[in-house]
Amino acid sequence: MNSEVSLKVDNLRTYFKVRRPHLFAEQPTVYAVDGVSFEIASGRTLGLVGESGCGKSTTAFSVLRLVEPTSGSVVLKGTDICRLNENDLRNYRRHMQIIFQDPYSSMNPRTTAGEIIRTPLKILKIGTPEEQHERVEELLSLVGLRPEQKKLYPHQFSGGQRQRICVARALAPNPDFIVCDEPVSALDVAIQSQILNLLARLQREFGLTYLFISHDMAVVQHICDEIAVMYLGRIVEKADRRSLFLDVKHPYTKALLSAVPSMDKEAKRSSTALKGDVPSPMDPPSGCHFHTRCPFAEKRCSMEIPELREVHPNHWVACHLV
Repeated sequence: MNSEVSLKVDNLRTYFKVRRPHLFAEQPTVYAVDGVSFEIASGRTLGLVGESGCGKSTTAFSVLRLVEPTSGSVVLKGTDICRLNENDLRNYRRHMQIIFQDPYSSMNPRTTAGEIIRTPLKILKIGTPEEQHERVEELLSLVGLRPEQKKLYPHQFSGGQRQRICVARALAPNPDFIVCDEPVSALDVAIQSQILNLLARLQREFGLTYLFISHDMAVVQHICDEIAVMYLGRIVEKADRRSLFLDVKHPYTKALLSAVPSMDKEAKRSSTALKGDVPSPMDPPSGCHFHTRCPFAEKRCSMEIPELREVHPNHWVACHLV
């Protein structure tokens, strides 16, 4: 297995200023991503999981600089993306692409499938028009569609076929790194496995590196090599797939896993139910962000920020009690 680091994210922070509630109020800040660090080896998949609003997608968009990070570094294949100027970043986008969550809203309904796939090639000025058309047909075949379907419009495809078009579009410039932003959450369960198997096959064939965003632990277990669990802008646990599911450490991760449907009655009895709602990222709790919902919280949990530390080989946890 290739152990070369393809992507290294260090202390990434993305904050947003929002409108004041009134003229004399202090301008609120949304702490969407608050000091996130991780690495992905070349040809591997890191899953980023957590509840809605925990900062998963903002992290992904910040890594690609679709959203400008406030601070930190994102190094892809030795290049710090955060230091690139606008023109260099535009040229560098051929190395990094994204597959969006909704395969219909992420495509122009008035554009044919062929033109949708060809768009990155035109923007990045890759190949002649004839070579671009050949590449489109090649990509359609690669994702399991027929080359003649390039003349059809998005509404003429099923949901799974639309997502295959989005996968083909992401592959068009031959990237090294692809962000998969909940790529199967809008699809039927039967179609989800097809798209996941397609992504796994493409990764094997082309050595792709994935950052896979999801809230579904079962999906993440199927496709990811390593998993990072996020809560309110921070990573609270990170481990390889086997370690995370067999030896879970953080109370929040335990709660997420207990929410996965199971036929095991013993597992249901020992499930960890979360109380209350996720706090606002505009006013996150002090210390450990999870202490307001944690059944095991102690006094220091509300005062000290837990460090993400390695408790076992390649198993990292941010919790005072572990």
